[in-house]
Amino acid sequence: MKKSEINFSVTLDEKNLPKSIEWNATDKEAEGMESTRSISLNVWDNLNHNTLRIDLWTDDMSVVEMKRFYIDILGGMAQTILNATGDEYYAEEIKDLCDRLVTHVNEENKKQ
Repeated sequence: MKKSEINFSVTLDEKNLPKSIEWNATDKEAEGMESTRSISLNVWDNLNHNTLRIDLWTDDMSVVEMKRFYIDILGGMAQTILNATGDEYYAEEIKDLCDRLVTHVNEENKKQ
């Protein structure tokens, strides 16, 4: 049986806010730690039947990047729910939300 690992290393500033985030994975193409500005990790807690979340981002991640990141996450969730359950309605509802959010972000960017 194959085993894979994903590792995160977070450097915190004096206020315990992320200053830098690095990650590595055994199945990643490039070797060694790689820098990123944000991670979002969700874990299903079987014992308590709820979702545990870790959302971290560095202060150099722009608001526009953050919004795009979460739109991408939602889009990925739509595909995952379709693959896992075959529920096209559920997946399409999430995709429709993503489309509305992209429109919103694009309109915001035009105003700036």
